[in-house]
Amino acid sequence: MTERRDQTGPDVPSAEAAGGAPAVSVVVPARDDAVHLARCLRLLAAQTRPPDEIVVVDNASSDDTADVARAAGARVVFEPVRGIPPAAAAGYDAARGDVVVRCDADSLPGPEWIAGLLAALASRPDVVAVAGPGRFRGLPPGVDRLLSSLYVGLYVLTTAAALAHPPLFGTNMAMRRSWWLEVRDRVHRDDPELHDDFDLSFRLDPAHRILFRPGLSVGMSPRALRGGRPAVRRLARAFRTIRLNWADERPWERWQARLGHRLRGGGA
Repeated sequence: MTERRDQTGPDVPSAEAAGGAPAVSVVVPARDDAVHLARCLRLLAAQTRPPDEIVVVDNASSDDTADVARAAGARVVFEPVRGIPPAAAAGYDAARGDVVVRCDADSLPGPEWIAGLLAALASRPDVVAVAGPGRFRGLPPGVDRLLSSLYVGLYVLTTAAALAHPPLFGTNMAMRRSWWLEVRDRVHRDDPELHDDFDLSFRLDPAHRILFRPGLSVGMSPRALRGGRPAVRRLARAFRTIRLNWADERPWERWQARLGHRLRGGGA
């Protein structure tokens, strides 16, 4: 059965609150990406710490994305509004676990991926989310590492300057569901022309932390390197994300608030 986007996942008893290991939901937004999705779902099934559920958001696909997801045992949520922001938000809303892990349909997580994200998330109580880099697969040896470092490094440096803290990276991230419930009404979920992970990163308040762990990498498709119109569109989305969020809080105000919190003993 396919759920609609307005059907939030029912509340379930929190294993984390009861003193047990947190329940984990993996959210995978996908549109017309059945081949990549099938491979990603096989890798998720091979995790040393398997997810308690996988939520695939079918973003108005015209291929058999939904069928592939259901065949792998995933729960399918249908999001008719095309775009990663509405699709990702629909998946987060539907997730039932204490921890919501996110990747893309073309992500290639290693077997320790979820376990590593959970360990980083549990490292401090003020950590509400954790992210890691992606590494391009399918490129010549050496070139893959170089281009991956340049691509992710540039993203982290530029977005961290705008945010006053490390960013989330939608290809490879996890967050506490409790934090999503706090901020979900403040993300620009209905705007398809922005970067959803960057926009979500702006919701972090000074008392909370996002960790970026370079060692927690996942493989990803080199299609993100495409130039021409896709590159122009990615850049336009970045500037739009910044413009929308800086209208509410300028970067120097964000840095002042975060540094002020640290000086008052609020942690590093």
